[in-house]
Amino acid sequence: QGQLVESGGGLVQAGGSLRLSCAASGRTSSSWAMGWFRQAPGKEREFVAAISRSGGRTYYADSVKGRFTISRVNAKNMVYLQMNSLKPEDTAVYYCAGAESIVVPTTGQGYDYWGQGTQVTVSS
Repeated sequence: QGQLVESGGGLVQAGGSLRLSCAASGRTSSSWAMGWFRQAPGKEREFVAAISRSGGRTYYADSVKGRFTISRVNAKNMVYLQMNSLKPEDTAVYYCAGAESIVVPTTGQGYDYWGQGTQVTVSS
């Protein structure tokens, strides 16, 4: 079993930055692949970024590549999403997810644990 808690969301102007944090708890959480997803009102949940258990491999959606950076500190059971050059279309609820998998999933079906989400709003 595991639990994920996101924090760091908020309101920011276009061009600004935010850093989301995800605290993972669970006996094996440091061995999970981790991902970030987002869901805007009226839209499907979409993949944003993912990172392997060691942090050596990262994956990004084309829409955020070059602007967002996913990272993790296993000693603290923390995962981060640094978001720069934010755009109004980045507005969504952002979810942290964990997968008991060696393979890093880039779809929601591959994840076993989900956080409650944190709202990110980017004003124009």
